[in-house]
Amino acid sequence: MSGTSTVSSAPWSRTSRVHRAWVVAGVAFAALVGAAAFRAAPGALMVPLNTGLGWSMVTMSAAVSVNLVLYGLTAPFAAALMQRFGLRRVTGVALVLVAAGAGLSVFARAAWQLTLTWGLLVGLGTGSMALVFAATVANAWFVRRRGLVLGILTAGGAAGQLVFLPVVAYLAEVTSWKVASLVIAGAALAVLPLVLVVLRDRPSDVGLPPYGGAEVLPPPPPPTRNPAVVALTALRQAARVRAFWALAAAFAICGATTNGLIGVHFIPSAHDHGMATTTAAGLLTVVGVFDIVGTIASGWFTDRVDPRLLLLAYYTFRGVGLLLLPWLLSASVHPSMVVFIVVYGLDWVATVPPTVTLCRRIFGEQGTIVFGWVFASHQLGAATAALAAGIVRDTFGTYTFAWFGGAALCAVAAVLSIALGRPPAEPQPVRSPVAEAEAAAELTP
Repeated sequence: MSGTSTVSSAPWSRTSRVHRAWVVAGVAFAALVGAAAFRAAPGALMVPLNTGLGWSMVTMSAAVSVNLVLYGLTAPFAAALMQRFGLRRVTGVALVLVAAGAGLSVFARAAWQLTLTWGLLVGLGTGSMALVFAATVANAWFVRRRGLVLGILTAGGAAGQLVFLPVVAYLAEVTSWKVASLVIAGAALAVLPLVLVVLRDRPSDVGLPPYGGAEVLPPPPPPTRNPAVVALTALRQAARVRAFWALAAAFAICGATTNGLIGVHFIPSAHDHGMATTTAAGLLTVVGVFDIVGTIASGWFTDRVDPRLLLLAYYTFRGVGLLLLPWLLSASVHPSMVVFIVVYGLDWVATVPPTVTLCRRIFGEQGTIVFGWVFASHQLGAATAALAAGIVRDTFGTYTFAWFGGAALCAVAAVLSIALGRPPAEPQPVRSPVAEAEAAAELTP
């Protein structure tokens, strides 16, 4: 045996049939839902703010773009901060920032104030959790079922949109956009006690092995380097690998064609075609429903199928949908629009589990931080698309060219994904027969 001691998992396994990892994953899911509440806001509030305060689509798109940029650029540093200060502290501060940004936005009277609240505060808060949070939880607490757990946690963002988008749209229509903003702030704060009480950084904090692991691993020594240095070092090393740039470019296109285009501009575009705002918001809610299904299924497939092939399929289907969208939008909802919504929902963030898996396989222990940088590109793409689509709308009076541009970008992402070299296989954990029997017993009703 090595000099590092380990502890058998047997005593715990005899007293509990549900691994603590699933409880932690549940709390992480709830936190992601609370943080994602704001993601439902901009698309549903842009029309009321345009008519009520006279702000242009470009002005509001610029504030959302700042949010998306910070959402992405904060992610790799948040991953390093979680290594240094732990999941609970970073997640708690993130939720407070989201609540502050959403709550203080009701006092905004100028464009810069909207940028400060929607952009700076909410961007830093949501970026401190983002998908890096999901990857950190999955990698720390799970040896087996990582792909599935990543799919479930990624779906937490969709669940936030699912829960809050119709609420935000309804409140903005029957009361005011300020009430909707305050509801978002309350949602973020409501999750905070659960995070502080239940969430733990790693299984060894409570004397358990990770799910699928045979033994309790000792906690790693606390990082001594500055988190910013850790994040930037990971970027410098990853930048020397061609696969990093391919993943980053493809994921930037993913962000452009989801958060940037559909997430921000679908409701205003549908409104241009005579569709009621609440109806358009309801369609995005359906996207959220099928996003949950698609992302969990993508996690399941990622454990079994070459991630590159999955990404090729996802980007291809997404591009076809965007290409057809200008002919699908109308004042009423037709069956063809329902098909678009279902397919786009299944595809929305299904790209995340295979992308995280590729980062982990290619970059090893640095995979989570490297994914933080890849996710940063996702949000830079989203920010660029959000602003560009607003400019297209104000210039041409229609979003058609924005949808066509998104379709072309999806074709590029599909090519980049399949052109990646085959990554190393996922290492399989070595487990004793006793541990195998215990794991099987956990799954037995």
